[in-house]
Amino acid sequence: MKKILAIAAAASLLVALTACGSDKGASSGASGANAETDTGPITLTWFDKNTGDAFNNPVAKAITEKTGVTIEVQQPTGNPAEKLNLMLASNDLPDVVMLDRGSDIMNKYISSGAIIPLNDLIDKYAPHIKEMYGDTLKKTRSEDGKNYYFANWYGLEQYPVFGFMMRMDLMKELGVGDKVNNGEPFTAQEFEDLLVKFKEKYPTIDGKESIPMTLNGENIGSVTGTFKGMFGIMPYYEENGELKKDIRDPKYLEMVKYLNSLYQKGLLDKEWATLKTKQYEQKLSTGNVFATAEALWNVGNANTALRATVTDPAQQDDHQFYQYKVLAPGIGPDQTTYGPKSSLGWDGIAITKTNKDPVRTIKLLDFLASEEGQYLLMWGIEGKDWDMKDGKHVPRQETLDAFKKNWDEASRTTGIRKWTWMVKNGPGSDGTPYDLIGRYSSDPVTDLAIKNLADTSFDTAPYDSLGPDGGTPEAIMETKVNDTINKYFLKMALAPSTDQVTDLYNQMIKEVDAAGLPKLEKIYTDNYKKRQELWNS
Repeated sequence: MKKILAIAAAASLLVALTACGSDKGASSGASGANAETDTGPITLTWFDKNTGDAFNNPVAKAITEKTGVTIEVQQPTGNPAEKLNLMLASNDLPDVVMLDRGSDIMNKYISSGAIIPLNDLIDKYAPHIKEMYGDTLKKTRSEDGKNYYFANWYGLEQYPVFGFMMRMDLMKELGVGDKVNNGEPFTAQEFEDLLVKFKEKYPTIDGKESIPMTLNGENIGSVTGTFKGMFGIMPYYEENGELKKDIRDPKYLEMVKYLNSLYQKGLLDKEWATLKTKQYEQKLSTGNVFATAEALWNVGNANTALRATVTDPAQQDDHQFYQYKVLAPGIGPDQTTYGPKSSLGWDGIAITKTNKDPVRTIKLLDFLASEEGQYLLMWGIEGKDWDMKDGKHVPRQETLDAFKKNWDEASRTTGIRKWTWMVKNGPGSDGTPYDLIGRYSSDPVTDLAIKNLADTSFDTAPYDSLGPDGGTPEAIMETKVNDTINKYFLKMALAPSTDQVTDLYNQMIKEVDAAGLPKLEKIYTDNYKKRQELWNS
């Protein structure tokens, strides 16, 4: 009997010791898979390059309640890239890091082993990530075939980007008719005729000389993005299976000639090339400008100012810039490229090598990536910020009103859209968009832009970041080539004659070729082919 009792006592002691060891392992990261400890309290440090707010709003508290994870958010007061480089050099890494996807710093974190491969963790612990990300996981693999980060704001979204903006009230006065809001595009000639009619009908407005069209000289990307979109120009010009810089596309010269023709005919603001963003917005706000070429979201300040000048609420909506599609000669509506968007998003969220519990971390990320997690992050708390009605998420009006009144304050107090982690573009399974504030509650300008230009969206992911690695001689070469193109673009746009546009274009091609563009184009092509092989493997 004594022997039996001794064996039983030893067995009990062994069980107790095993339990203690298991608890210790779970809390330290050796065994985060234990179901009993999966929601136990744990704190993870998270470097977020976008926001440094404390993780204590209602959404943050709900995440902690669901997962047991409290997040200590880190963000530099200065340049995020400098902080990321410093953390890498000192090996003083947070548990989770969010940095620019496809950037040089991301490549450094991968090549140095600062962030860990995620494939095994995904297979064992992340069913929601697998379901939600789908092929995106395949496309974000590194050259070794492993996943080191999760894309953020991923998934191709049919949403307008660039376009020609025109004042709706003035369009109606110029006799545009149904094309004001029926979704039909304008031909290049129709657009030019409108600029001419505007100038003839309104030599001055409120005592100021009228301006048919102005552009933001500080934001050349929106200028070129709009005019390239009009001509259907892609990020690269593909010729015989080789990728060339878009300036090689024959349509590029035609595009610059069209822009220059507007300038020569006096339809384009003489000062546009030297305008800074604030000056540009002020010009749009004064009421004497008819048109511009911009990204949809870059005219919001001007439209707010224009609406404020109208006392009759019924006329306020018309007193704004709306976005339209203009077709270059020979380009069909479905050939335009106004909407470049990457399905692989902007950020990359990674787990570092010093992470104290990768299993608990991947389970947290899996929750955030799930539909439940997405609606929590982007819509807030059910029963407080939104309700489920007839199987659909329905926001409460006071939630929408709060954001309309003061976006930053509403986000800070509710937590809605404060933490944009693992975000997927598009609608959830009930058809409501994951991004409540950005997509659910729209406005007349956005609604018409979607109607006119959402179908111009195309995926830039196959062409993203095909250039040389940072810090290499080829990277310096690419900077010189791009600077040369930007310099000549303005020269061509402002040239006094069409012949000079052609001469300047030919001179530009000679200079960029001498600066090494053919060598760069070989790098673009090789990297593109490697990417296609990786994606198809």
